[in-house]
Amino acid sequence: METLSYFLPQVWFAILALFLFLYVMLDGFDLGVGILSLTASSEERRGILMTSLSNIWDANETWLVLMGGALFGAFPLAYGTILNALYIPIFIMVFGFIFRGVAFEFREQATRKFFWNVAFGGGSFLAALGQGLSLGAVLSGIRVDDAGHFIGSTWDWLTWQSVLVALTLIQGYVLIGSTYLIWKTTGELQQTHYKTARIAAWTTLVGAILITITTPVFYEYARDRLFHQPQIYIFALIPLLGVLLVALLLRSLNQQKERTPIIWTILIFLLTFIGLALVVFPYIIPTKITIYQAAADPSSLVFMIIWIGGLIPVMLFYNLYQYFVFRGKVTSGSYGGE
Repeated sequence: METLSYFLPQVWFAILALFLFLYVMLDGFDLGVGILSLTASSEERRGILMTSLSNIWDANETWLVLMGGALFGAFPLAYGTILNALYIPIFIMVFGFIFRGVAFEFREQATRKFFWNVAFGGGSFLAALGQGLSLGAVLSGIRVDDAGHFIGSTWDWLTWQSVLVALTLIQGYVLIGSTYLIWKTTGELQQTHYKTARIAAWTTLVGAILITITTPVFYEYARDRLFHQPQIYIFALIPLLGVLLVALLLRSLNQQKERTPIIWTILIFLLTFIGLALVVFPYIIPTKITIYQAAADPSSLVFMIIWIGGLIPVMLFYNLYQYFVFRGKVTSGSYGGE
């Protein structure tokens, strides 16, 4: 039982990381396309953007629901503490999701689409903002007592570090949304998103560099982890690989490639996730609560693994099948266009 108490929290940490990565990748480009829809120059172009999402976006959000349920079941202490500390940014995210979802459906039937256009793009921005603020607040640390319960104030989450993380995440979503649209569109609209992808690549890189520099400067736990052997060699390699991947992304954009930009972008996000996991582990709330302290009873973790183990392949197959079926280009604004 002692072995299970040590091993199972690690397994669930990895499962949650997988859910989070899949959500950020799949719903990330949804949010990015939504934000980019605010810049569309015509209803026809905006219709094309929304058509590119119409058959896939509901399934993409499933990973966030699954991650929330898994966090509640596997690490209930962390779930309660995080939600208590982050009511406002989580409310911002949920409010954005509601506006975005309602706007997506209502815009199709509306004669005057301006309000729903703004609601869809603004909702996407708010959802991304709430997620970035929440991530930044967790990485900055949440004040808890000896029992792991939140003892901070309502606005503890609002710091310049959480704002920096939020802005960088928004740019990352715009980047992956742009590369997705490069893959799915043609002509002038595709050329427009080659440009937005280049801009977003540079702004995301700047944000990532600032986060990489400031994290060890302001957070002792990160400094201790980053500058001790042998971790220092691993963490020195990650930024170098990141810069290399950004260079390859920019080259593929300059060469007008259609599929490789989104592949390089996914690899950039994957590298970022690996770096974050290495810095945070074994904490689920740095540097207060470890995965071992927050974990549920081993019998509960085993029971959940049995069901999740069967669910993950089904969901992955469904997502892959969905993208295979709708793999073609979107060439007309059949969704709610004028």
